Amino acid sequence: MLRPLTLGPLMLCLCLATPAMADFPETLRQHILPGYAAFAVATADLAQAAQQDCDAVALRPAFQAAFDAWIGVQHLRFGPVEVDGRGLAIQFWPDPKGAGAKAQRGLLLDDAAALTPDHMAEQSVAARGLSGLERLLYPADPLPADPCALIRATAADLAQTAQTVNDAWLVGYAETLLTAGESGNTTYLTRPEARQALFTQVITALEFLQDQRLGRPLGTFDAPHPERAEARASGRSLVNIRLSLHSLRAMVATLSPDVPKTMAAFDHAIALAEALDDPVLAGVATAQGRLRVEILQQAVTALRDTALAELGPELDVGIGFNAADGD
Repeated sequence: MLRPLTLGPLMLCLCLATPAMADFPETLRQHILPGYAAFAVATADLAQAAQQDCDAVALRPAFQAAFDAWIGVQHLRFGPVEVDGRGLAIQFWPDPKGAGAKAQRGLLLDDAAALTPDHMAEQSVAARGLSGLERLLYPADPLPADPCALIRATAADLAQTAQTVNDAWLVGYAETLLTAGESGNTTYLTRPEARQALFTQVITALEFLQDQRLGRPLGTFDAPHPERAEARASGRSLVNIRLSLHSLRAMVATLSPDVPKTMAAFDHAIALAEALDDPVLAGVATAQGRLRVEILQQAVTALRDTALAELGPELDVGIGFNAADGD
């Protein structure tokens, strides 16, 4: 059973606080907590909609809204979302071996009565979350069985995961971040460690954008792979790129007010992404379309380099552990 979302004491305190100079407490107050709260609400709405009507077409708007909200926080690969593989359970991508489709087929052919949120939480992360729902709501081929029970279980499981992550931030991890450097904080021994953790999220997300969201469909000149674009079935490949850039820019703005080169690089990459008329990056299979996507990729690479050169020193940190390592 999904619990109604409430504004915890810490969240209330942060929301009522007078805005301070940009630093990691502002990132927490303005970016992280609102982002996870929005994701929890959007997934709860999706789960409720699925209970009322599990028609795939009818659920697509709620699915799109939940995916939008996820991209607002997807780059935050630390803290509660990393516990028990929650981030992968929310979105398992890339999935080059098609593990999600294989696991999902087994669930579809299994006993529908056994498909509950608790049962879904025990399944492979490849079959769960937004990627699992995308295959059910935008099937490339006819599904082997009625997907209604699996749609409802997957949506409810996703909402529960989102709420768990949101609650964990509110009741513990936000305080852990805010008290960086204070006595008893064994996670962040100094305040610069907290800044470094957030700086690493920005750099890691730009690398993910460059290497995965753009690099996978680009492939090579002789062998492009438009079919590898993220969320291709739901038409979100370019949307995710645009939203990611906007969300990262907003995060950086809360970290430091004085990184003009980094902000200009963000604006350049965003302008290129907004001008690109290629929703699922199918154009990478043509010379002209490929060139446009390569230009965007180069802009993201330049943005990453600029952030390393300007934002890192401004925060007095360097790149730390890359959360994407080993993926």
